[in-house]
Amino acid sequence: MKILTVLGARPQFIKAAAVSNTFAQYHTIKEILLHTGQHYDNNMSDVFFEELGIPKPAYNLGIGGGLHGAMTGAQLAGIEEILLKETPDWVLVYGDTNSTLAGALAATKLHIPVAHVEAGLRSFNRKMPEEINRIVTDHISTALFAPTATAMQHLANEGLPTELCHQVGDVMYDAALLFGERAKQHSTIINQLDLRAGEYILTTIHRAENTDNLQRLQTILQSLQEVSSRLPVVWPVHPRTRKLLEQNGLRKLLGSQVQLIDPVGYLDMLMLEQHAALVATDSGGVQKEAFFYQVPCVTLRDETEWVELVAAGWNYLAPPISTTSVTKTLLSAVKSQGTPVQPYGNGSSSSQIANVLLATL
Repeated sequence: MKILTVLGARPQFIKAAAVSNTFAQYHTIKEILLHTGQHYDNNMSDVFFEELGIPKPAYNLGIGGGLHGAMTGAQLAGIEEILLKETPDWVLVYGDTNSTLAGALAATKLHIPVAHVEAGLRSFNRKMPEEINRIVTDHISTALFAPTATAMQHLANEGLPTELCHQVGDVMYDAALLFGERAKQHSTIINQLDLRAGEYILTTIHRAENTDNLQRLQTILQSLQEVSSRLPVVWPVHPRTRKLLEQNGLRKLLGSQVQLIDPVGYLDMLMLEQHAALVATDSGGVQKEAFFYQVPCVTLRDETEWVELVAAGWNYLAPPISTTSVTKTLLSAVKSQGTPVQPYGNGSSSSQIANVLLATL
């Protein structure tokens, strides 16, 4: 069985690493990796792929930047050419990027079955491009791999056939188990930054809803500055976010206790997450990774797809519209403990995906 996996962003490679490691254990599965180039990331060097234990992609389209329509259209054309050349049995896509949608559309129009990992996630905010991408991809997929019972219910509510939907757990949990110990063995980031375990806040901010809205961004910065008087803040800054801070003179809002650093590698990020007193983020993946390591998280958005973590008290929503409310939520969440839950499976998601694909074919 030949599987062509379409990837477009660094987080997707991390998810795919767990699945690809599993595929490699099946002599009946051949996987080909295709990178659309949607997110150009300097950290995606040879070292990045060595950390993940996967080869560099066989194809890199180099298509990134620009408006959504132009990007998705160019990716669609590029992927189609490779599908005609490789004629895979399955096209596998992850998540909700433009690359996800382009891969699913290209395969469907060539009558190649599509497998969607992270199916059924919904924010119910259709202003998010990701929401449109995930809905369309789900409705044209042949195998839908949902991470949670909530995601399965969303698919049922939309009338998708139950025989196509499979609750397999979350591949990010597989990755956390696979790479968490490796991070402890190889990462020295805690010592490099002179941090003390359990005595700092880790933050990441990159979503356009926060970075492109100066009022929201300023609210986040002021809140980080206020809480840094209690606990130092470490912030690996996305290049685009750093540029916006500098262009708008916002860096001056942050004192010396908010440490801005360059983006870090995957293993270093896992170490920072594991040893934080609190994670404050607008990233979907970082929310879950914090939970995997039993670290409380504040999500700096109006909503989250991972509602089960909010219900269990591991995740707190803090829309960045008021400095007072965000600061209060951050301080109250530090070192808090949620209810013991296991909504994302037992770490066998990748094996379940492989078995379903083989059985379905």
